Amino acid sequence: MEIAIIAHDGRKADMVAFLMAHLDILKQHNVNLIATGTTGSFVEQAGLEVKKFNSGPLGGDAQIAARVVDGLTDLVIFFRDPLGKHPHEPDVNMLLRLCDLHNVPLTTNKATAEIIIQSLGMIKNRSEK
Repeated sequence: MEIAIIAHDGRKADMVAFLMAHLDILKQHNVNLIATGTTGSFVEQAGLEVKKFNSGPLGGDAQIAARVVDGLTDLVIFFRDPLGKHPHEPDVNMLLRLCDLHNVPLTTNKATAEIIIQSLGMIKNRSEK
């Protein structure tokens, strides 16, 4: 399973904390993490393995969107900063639209990400019984 992780600057620490809190579930599902460059660097510093693409402003959102279109990415977890201005907003909107178009689950906040990740844990637990 491939999960893309993206976080705006003010949310990168939140993303790392989220991943660390759910490490067991991610490992159970053999999750391969991919990320935009700067988010990926934060995740690497926490000791997790991640494939990094360009940073968002340099096309990383578009690179992940291409993987969504190609059917390679199963879930996108995006911790957005809804109050900030982002110069690459058109790329972000493209990614959101393509997730909807290709029916790829997309979370844009921690609460929704929690529900999705917890449901993965429930799926694994049921299959073990």
